[in-house]
Amino acid sequence: METEFKKCTEEDLKTLQEISIETFKDTFEAQNSPENMRAYLEKAYNLKQLESEMANEFSSFYFVYYNNETAGYLKINTEEAQSEEMGKDAFEIERIYIRTKFLRKGLGKYLLQQSIDMASAQNKRKIWLGVWENNENAIAFYERMGFVQTGAHSFYMGDDEQTDIIMTKVLS
Repeated sequence: METEFKKCTEEDLKTLQEISIETFKDTFEAQNSPENMRAYLEKAYNLKQLESEMANEFSSFYFVYYNNETAGYLKINTEEAQSEEMGKDAFEIERIYIRTKFLRKGLGKYLLQQSIDMASAQNKRKIWLGVWENNENAIAFYERMGFVQTGAHSFYMGDDEQTDIIMTKVLS
């Protein structure tokens, strides 16, 4: 297995948009109405929105490659870019998605470890994320990786208010 990790640049915006839409739809389309899915995708993954997020100095996107193919991506936030006020000692994983054909190859764990390494290098004390309360596989994965539930917040899929569980791991 040859795995690479690369920070995204503006030249990657179109690929980032494509992989964002693909992985989000693959993960959540079956549990949501077509109208709400379309509304969310148009809002969250339009090029202007992604460009704005990429331009934020406290947010970064990364691709993971598996045997030279783009297999997934990661978005991290610190400081005021965090989607919840968690303090300056916190590091957020806002998005971690792997394309369907690359699942079960250890890439989620790889991206999670990259995140932990970055958080530790920045002297962050905790790493956190939000995960949909009905995404049992993801919740179980994060629990195996040492995350515990520390709260919840609303997530809007179109006009459907859903609940994301906030999970946190304290870094040593």
